[in-house]
Amino acid sequence: MATKEQMAEAVARIRANMADAARAAGRDPADILLCAACKTRTVEEVRESAALDIDLFGENHVQELVEKTDAGAYLGKPGHFIGHLQTNKVNKVVGRAAMIESVDSLHLLDKVEAAAARLGIVQDILIEINIGAEASKSGVSPEGLWALADAAEAAGHLRLRGLMAIPPADASPDETRAFFARMRRLLTELQDRRYATARPDTLSMGMSGDYESAIREGATIVRIGTAIYGARDYSKKP
Repeated sequence: MATKEQMAEAVARIRANMADAARAAGRDPADILLCAACKTRTVEEVRESAALDIDLFGENHVQELVEKTDAGAYLGKPGHFIGHLQTNKVNKVVGRAAMIESVDSLHLLDKVEAAAARLGIVQDILIEINIGAEASKSGVSPEGLWALADAAEAAGHLRLRGLMAIPPADASPDETRAFFARMRRLLTELQDRRYATARPDTLSMGMSGDYESAIREGATIVRIGTAIYGARDYSKKP
């Protein structure tokens, strides 16, 4: 577990790297959000980090999202759900997460729409793309994106905000950057469809080891955990 001082130093370093990467790509650093990926981190750790220059928090597990939201651990900052979402847990996430980044099937999309309708809200979502075509990963194929995007547009209680992806962990830096570039092209294609209610301005990609490359290829959210909090203790996993 990192101390508050260590986390502060880490966040300052990450912010500087983010700004350098943005400027190298001709982008405004203010256009990129830092998401602290805080799975397995305690309420106390997250609350301490929320006082730092972090824009939002990303949770992989529903139980942790519920616990930390209810405890006010994010200090009023948004919480996103970034993990695989089981349909039987949708009701605990819709309305609690400011954005669900991992919608990856029509079945899940329909469940999220139904839950949002019951609450009378519009739920922001991203469509997760399995950009490396990995059998072990969630996400829709790039070719399957359009059916999901059309369904999101037709739904009355969803707002499609863009795309999310995690490239293969064993990809080389050049391969990873190519995956990021393909995600940028997919987002541009999505924007070119000019849906009436969708607002596809978000590209969530890049983690502790590759966020600078992601920013150079157009990421608007980078999801960073280990580089902020230190190595994870998976014995705490729900």
